Amino acid sequence: MTPQAAFESLVRSAGIAPLAMPAFDGSEALVPSPFRIATAMAAALGYAGAAAAEIWRFRGGDKQEVGVDLKAAAAMVVPEYKLNGTAVRPMLPPSAVTGFYQSVDGRWLHLNGGFPHLKLRTLDLLNANDTKASVMEAVSKWNALALEDALGFLGLCGAMVRSENEWRSWIPGRLALTPIVLTNVAPGPPLRLADSAVPLGGLKVLDLTRAVAGPLCSRQLAEHGAEVLSVAAGRLPSAGVLDDIYAAGKRQTNLDLIEPSAAEALRRLARSADVFVDSYRPGALTALGFSPAALAHLAPGMISVSISAYGFEGPWAARRGFEETVEAATGLASEQGAFMAARHGGANQPELLPGAVLATLTGVLGTVGVLAALLRRIREGGSWHVEVSLAATAAWLSSLGRIDAAVVPEVFEPFTGLDQYLQSCETKDGWFEFLGPVVRMAKTPPRGGSLPEGIVSPHWASAHEEANAAENKSAQT
Repeated sequence: MTPQAAFESLVRSAGIAPLAMPAFDGSEALVPSPFRIATAMAAALGYAGAAAAEIWRFRGGDKQEVGVDLKAAAAMVVPEYKLNGTAVRPMLPPSAVTGFYQSVDGRWLHLNGGFPHLKLRTLDLLNANDTKASVMEAVSKWNALALEDALGFLGLCGAMVRSENEWRSWIPGRLALTPIVLTNVAPGPPLRLADSAVPLGGLKVLDLTRAVAGPLCSRQLAEHGAEVLSVAAGRLPSAGVLDDIYAAGKRQTNLDLIEPSAAEALRRLARSADVFVDSYRPGALTALGFSPAALAHLAPGMISVSISAYGFEGPWAARRGFEETVEAATGLASEQGAFMAARHGGANQPELLPGAVLATLTGVLGTVGVLAALLRRIREGGSWHVEVSLAATAAWLSSLGRIDAAVVPEVFEPFTGLDQYLQSCETKDGWFEFLGPVVRMAKTPPRGGSLPEGIVSPHWASAHEEANAAENKSAQT
């Protein structure tokens, strides 16, 4: 499938009027995988750019050209950065509890114990030490499906490797198929936005997300001019430099929502917000009083965004999942492994895609959902709920077809030839350089912001603070 056809499929999924087709430059054969990763990323980014351009037109702006380079789009799935000139790929601390293991019935599972609490509890379940040999021996005594169920029941993270057909015949796989689900959850008047120099100027976004998909979604909203306040609980483990890569252009505050005063502070912020982005497991924030319906009651016209691993219906809705486990469950890891085995010989074992493909793509689809919902609000009013999931993203990626194995490259160097898209800033660790916005917009190009300077109190920026930030940004460019 071409980027143009993939773009049109997303427009149909979001159910809005046709948008101007972006220009797509370059070829697909970039990433060592049979899946059309560059096509998917370019189509989603092109949709975000086209929708942002349309919103700006409603705000008094002119029509503008939008374009995406497929190589720059593909590079987004590899969260690589440079520190003092040296390329580094951020990773969570290594653990024996993260990786593929074979069970007693010959099936493979992917375990994920990347965060300390997940690692310790998974080792307890397996009665194993934190070594590859110990975990391998422990998993080899389990039936794969039984271990998968035990992990899910205990709120841990792991999935049995399935083929795509197996996943599609499984109830969760039959439910998670649509890449973007938009639902009108409450009535409301049409949105009227004042003229602005940027598409999302004046809009406020609450960002309650972690890791990749959610933070990328809100970072892209900031790149189009929205004010984004990232809300975290200080007690939760950090994702390290990943937190920095996706924090550009945002302000950060800490609120531990299990404390009544913190929950009330979030409600106060939500009353003035336009968008609420949530990547907690489905139901977690609803239990604290922040369901889409409750948010629409607090702030009529609110757009709430829910990002999950396996979707929002069915027996796997509340399961914990990361990129790797969703790749394993949905058939992507199985097909990637078969492809690499055919290319290089050796055993046919599951392998992961080269980069955070599902998480990155889902983050962009979340941005697409917000922009589509804003267009729906402008045209017909209402409060909207946007749902995206890694599993649904996997289904959409798979639907785009495969690349001829003969043209798939051996390696992918994401920084080569993309200097115009790089963004840099000075941090406590040195000079930090990473991939900034890659969508080309002729009149309102998305702007990458600086990293947050620290934790602020839970409030929206005043006009004075915004003027100072604009002045500082102008002085730096």
